Amino acid sequence: MLRDITIGQHFPGNSVLHRCDPRLKLVATIAYIVVLFVAPNPLGLALSIALLAALYKVAKIPGKLILKSLKPIVPIVLFTAVLNLFFVTGEGEPLVHIWVLKIYGEGIRYAILLTVRVCALIAGTSLLTYTTSPIVLTDAIENLLRPLAKIHFPVHELAMMMTIALRFIPTLIEETEKIMNAQKARGAMIDNGTFTQRIKALVPVLIPLFISAFRRADELAMAMECRCYHGGEGRTRLKQLKFTAEDTRCAVIITAALLVICATRFFVPGLG
Repeated sequence: MLRDITIGQHFPGNSVLHRCDPRLKLVATIAYIVVLFVAPNPLGLALSIALLAALYKVAKIPGKLILKSLKPIVPIVLFTAVLNLFFVTGEGEPLVHIWVLKIYGEGIRYAILLTVRVCALIAGTSLLTYTTSPIVLTDAIENLLRPLAKIHFPVHELAMMMTIALRFIPTLIEETEKIMNAQKARGAMIDNGTFTQRIKALVPVLIPLFISAFRRADELAMAMECRCYHGGEGRTRLKQLKFTAEDTRCAVIITAALLVICATRFFVPGLG
């Protein structure tokens, strides 16, 4: 399961999406998430998935990576779908009546739409990290939040923290897997036994993981100090962010697509 977590992973390429301005991709991702909540109806979600599939096709990212990014959230999605299935009521007689539990057609519809919406949300945010390196993403976040610096908001520090967090997620996942394999070799019942036994077996994993994380943080801080890092004031960049004509075309196409999806809210009923 740990190998299926792809948050923070970047897959280099030379597609149009890879070359796009990171600020555009960040704003487009946020807008896409908003659209998923603004137009939560069958047509709107179908168009959202079609747009996402087209973007993955343009980025030349294989479909197996989409499934890999969705696999870790399957238990959460199923749990949420089951809650909607049994607790959303509708008009008329229930389709299924099991003891005190009743399943209405409206509940099934809500469960399906919510599942699709969450999966589209995760796949959309994964596309951002797939096509944008953490360092470039840091510059984009800092650039977009720059107006807040006028009120003495620590923009650079916030962007740096977010990027470091994204950068070290794959590293910590790999470290966790190594520790779990070492504990299994010593007889730890991590994958077997009762739920209580599995929880207790995680203690020997969490302690060395925290120690390793603090050690890496100390090494990173020392390395940054040795390179005379003193925050963002007066800091220069090797690559300056520039909005090109290609970015303008991409912005127009994505904006038009999102507006069409939003328009479905006024013609097709949804989750409300």
